[in-house]
Parts: sequence; C-alpha cells; structure tokens
Amino acid sequence: MASNLVFKLLRLPVTSKIACLRSGRLFRGKVAAVAAGTRPSSGTLPEKISRYPIPYKKDLPYDIVELMEEVESKGGFLPNVFKALSHRPAEFRAFFAYYNELMNKDTGGLTKADRELIIVATSSHNKCLYCVVSHSALHRVYSKKPTLADQVIVNYQIADLTPRERAMLDFAMAVCRCDTITDEHFLSLEEVGFDREDAWDIAAIAAFFAMSNRLAHLTDMKPNLEFFNMGRVPRDKSKNTTEM
Repeated sequence: MASNLVFKLLRLPVTSKIACLRSGRLFRGKVAAVAAGTRPSSGTLPEKISRYPIPYKKDLPYDIVELMEEVESKGGFLPNVFKALSHRPAEFRAFFAYYNELMNKDTGGLTKADRELIIVATSSHNKCLYCVVSHSALHRVYSKKPTLADQVIVNYQIADLTPRERAMLDFAMAVCRCDTITDEHFLSLEEVGFDREDAWDIAAIAAFFAMSNRLAHLTDMKPNLEFFNMGRVPRDKSKNTTEM
C-alpha cells in the first residue's frame, strides 16, 4: 500500500495537463495570499526551503497549483522540490514532464526500486542532500529494503547489491563521472539481463538527476522531514483523507 501511495504521489499526469500548461490561466481559487511553502505559526521563523523566493499560490498558473494540491492530498505532504521549482513555472513543467517519462514509464527492464537506487548512488557522488534523502526514502518504499540505500550512499561498491544491481550502478556511475563509455560497459549490462534500451534509461536517469542535483545546490533546497522516516516506520494514514 505504501509503495502505491508514493507512486501516486509522484505520478504526474502530464498529458491531461497540456491544455492548462499552454493556456497560462492563473489560479482563481482562494483570494487569500497563501504561499506554496509552509506558513509559519505566529512567533516562529519561516521554513527555509530555497534561497530563491517561493511564489504565492495565487500567483501561480492553475495547472501547477492543481498538481501541487493533488500531490499533497494524496501523499500527506508536498515535497519541497515542487515549491522550489515553482519559482520558474515553465521550467517546472519541463522538469516534471521529463521526470514523469523517466520514472513512471511501464516499459523497459528497470524496476521502480532500480530507478531510485540509480538516483541515490549518483546523487551521493554529486553531494546532493535533497536527492539523496528523498530518493533513498522512495527506494526503501519500493524495495522493502530499509538499509540498502544507506549502504549505497556511503559506498555502493561494498553495499549488499545483487550482481544485476552492481552492474547497473557501475554503468550509472560511469555516466555520472563522464567516463568514456565503451562497448565493454554495454556488455557488462547485457551479462546481467539489461539491453541497449535499458542502458539508455540508466544513463538518462543519471544525466537528468545530475541536472537536478545542481539545481538543488543552486537553490539550497532542503529535504522535507517526512522523507527521513519514510519506509522505516509505518505511514500515518490519518494524515491522508483521500482514498487511493
């Protein structure tokens, strides 16, 4: 159930939003200026999500607000990447459209846990706190292995990986480090069951999240506290009133 919840939390129905994306309509909901970020209670400091301004919901295009509210309703919280990237709505749309194509596709030889583990390994190499924390959480949920991502963060080469996972991460890290890619890299993947299209997927995930890592560095993006315990402790279903 938890795996299904997280999948729905991050699954972005891009095609159903295209008309809204192009229309430029602004959110016409509540008039109150409620920010996309968390509003602090009286006498407390505001939550620091990004060094760039977090737009008010009333100033964001309708489709982005709708997506944020859907994600928060289904998942119980809104990942800070949505808030931080809403600073540039056009880039927000492009980012999540490509994210959806890479991470939520139903074809190819990569599982959802595989995809998350690639992100954990490459983001650790790139020293990206946000992606390491958030995608470790998703890997724990999908894999049901609460300690493997932690091992990969420290040193994937001595982690308790299967030969298949090790070959996958070796290839992802070669792309991440900008090593010269040779036929030997592809042969190593083929020996454990991956084909050339899977190799493209592994490389594309490593490449896309290299960009994501650097945006997180730029913005000083902070991971939500909810991510730290996700997949380690039972989910508090009382926070989610929407039937999944």
